[in-house]
Amino acid sequence: MNRSGLALGAAAYVMWGLFPLYWPLIDAAAPVEILAHRIAWSLLVLVALLAVRGRLGGLARLSGRTLRYLAGAAVLIAVNWGTYIYGVNSGQVVETSLGYFIGPLVTVVVAVVVLGERLRPAQWAALSLAVVAVVVLTVGYGRLPWIALTLAFSFAVYGLLKKKADTGAAESLTVETLVLIIPAISYLWWLDAAGDGTFGRLSTTHSLLLAGAGVVTVLPLLAFSAAATRIPLSTLGLLQYIGPSLQFVIGVLVYDEPMPPARLAGFVMVWVSLALFTAEGLRHRRAVAAMSSG
Repeated sequence: MNRSGLALGAAAYVMWGLFPLYWPLIDAAAPVEILAHRIAWSLLVLVALLAVRGRLGGLARLSGRTLRYLAGAAVLIAVNWGTYIYGVNSGQVVETSLGYFIGPLVTVVVAVVVLGERLRPAQWAALSLAVVAVVVLTVGYGRLPWIALTLAFSFAVYGLLKKKADTGAAESLTVETLVLIIPAISYLWWLDAAGDGTFGRLSTTHSLLLAGAGVVTVLPLLAFSAAATRIPLSTLGLLQYIGPSLQFVIGVLVYDEPMPPARLAGFVMVWVSLALFTAEGLRHRRAVAAMSSG
């Protein structure tokens, strides 16, 4: 096992898992303002990164098909980022963690519906248990866990479009932020003209943290991209649960969000479903590898 790849993968998911500690630092700004700043500063960081690497020219060589997929991905990542920021800053960190716990299962649903992939019996069992868990959580919350579902479905379809675009992580996110930059800058300009923007109007620390949204967005992406080329996809798949696990712990222990029995029961069902799904996936990979070597 490549130790540097493992460390980079773990670092990426730890950084994503610690996001709930960052966004409340700038909650004097509304979620949409934070989202607009995140888009704008991320673009600056990404352009600088590509320029240093001498890869800016690669953007001009992207095909129209790739650009269309990335334009769709841009809309979905904006929805995902905005929903996540709203969820964290409105005191619903535990529900945002649920979105990323069920994300891999929703990705499988998208693969079945859109790509026509077939599931094995154990995978169907895991998905069925996850559906029951969502019903239990709906009862526990007294409403449909829409934040979690929005995060899970937006990221699953985003992943599908990124797969079809088939281009580098930094390049693809640069295009996505380019698609979003005009509405983001327009919104920030309008907010500032109305006197409602917080950048430059509150403390220097607040402004620096808003600008830092670009750095905290790009850093885990770079770590993840580097890890993906060094370690097996199955290992990366196991590491992905670090993020929502940290978010869950932060929600319960740091922000003291309630965890009544019904809600806890729903989460336990989700965890069992993920354990079943992961174990079956590993078993299947080993069986395929054994057949290939034989």
